Amino acid sequence: MAFLANVLNRIKPSATMVLTQKARDLKASGRDVISLTVGEPDFDTPDNIKAAAIEAIRKGQTKYPPVLGIPPLREAIAQKFRRENGLDYKASDTIVGTGGKQILYNAFLVTMNPGDEVIIPAPFWVSYPEMVAINGGDPVLVSTKLENGFKLQPEDLDRAITPRTKWLVLNSPSNPTGAAYTRAELKGLTDVLMRHPHVWVLTDDMYEHLTYGDFEFTTPVQVEPELKARTLTMNGVSKAYAMTGWRIGYAAGPAAIIKAMDMVQGQQTSGACTIAQWAAVEALNGPQDFIPKSRAAFEERRDLVVSMLGQAQYLKCPKPEGAFYVYPSCAEAIGRTAPSGKVLDTDEDFVGELLAQEGVATVHGTAFGQGPNFRVSYATSLSVLEEACLKIQRFTASLR
Repeated sequence: MAFLANVLNRIKPSATMVLTQKARDLKASGRDVISLTVGEPDFDTPDNIKAAAIEAIRKGQTKYPPVLGIPPLREAIAQKFRRENGLDYKASDTIVGTGGKQILYNAFLVTMNPGDEVIIPAPFWVSYPEMVAINGGDPVLVSTKLENGFKLQPEDLDRAITPRTKWLVLNSPSNPTGAAYTRAELKGLTDVLMRHPHVWVLTDDMYEHLTYGDFEFTTPVQVEPELKARTLTMNGVSKAYAMTGWRIGYAAGPAAIIKAMDMVQGQQTSGACTIAQWAAVEALNGPQDFIPKSRAAFEERRDLVVSMLGQAQYLKCPKPEGAFYVYPSCAEAIGRTAPSGKVLDTDEDFVGELLAQEGVATVHGTAFGQGPNFRVSYATSLSVLEEACLKIQRFTASLR
């Protein structure tokens, strides 16, 4: 359609959203479907956070907020970075957005020129390359390997950097693999970045609090403080506090980029919802006992899913360090025939037949830039996960 902009030719829809909606539609038609597509905690937002939002309404905190965020939240963000990450950011170094997506999008919007490159390790969250493309940049996708835990290797990063490289996007723990970088692994990457002073770092730390066992979360500026002048550290309340629908993301970084993001956000959405911001103040400043409880539940779910999918024919399921996803390989299932008679030529065929035969919705790995794999979100109850995994086992056993 000639009326529409050419930029639409550079992007594609989110496969996660498409498959989540497909599962919803099948349920609405009466089909019994277990959806393991969406990355959303099944826990309710803690009561103290909901109470803070209600109190904000009662106090009349319902007017336009500052574009950068209400001062108490920006101060809470700065304190969070000092308390949990050892990073010395001032409130004036921070910005609040309508979800982490807006933070990321606006960072690309204010920095990308045609031909600029952004290095994105694959598998990747589906929105990263699309955001880069919308804003005129070129995504540079760098494959990782299962045997390396789906983590970017320093030598691969070094090879991918060119004079046109503007950003490295680093998501740890990762969506879709759950992979998280140790301090030593990050040091290998930051050493490379120190040799290329024109490359900035955009960290997506949204799953920071969802790491398991004795794993210790680290963010790049902790490892290499000299990178602070060219790093935007992004986080939010969505995953850690079960606040996905409240739509609050935030970041801290150098003054120039915060000022630029402030300018475009002022012409775009203005400040994020005031009530949600006051709820986020309570999330960051209030009791933190919700986090270890939800973390323990997610760890138990991870262990169940890894064990059961590891027992399924033709699947290999590594144990991730964090988030609430596993990313099994279905390479040995490719080329086999499902009971319907369809030959599974791709991982998209695999998840399509799994949904058709067993009513289990997952997301194919090629949507995240690397397959043949599929992503399973274990952000649901143990009983539902056990049923789903039994169905996946039954499906793989049926392949010939």
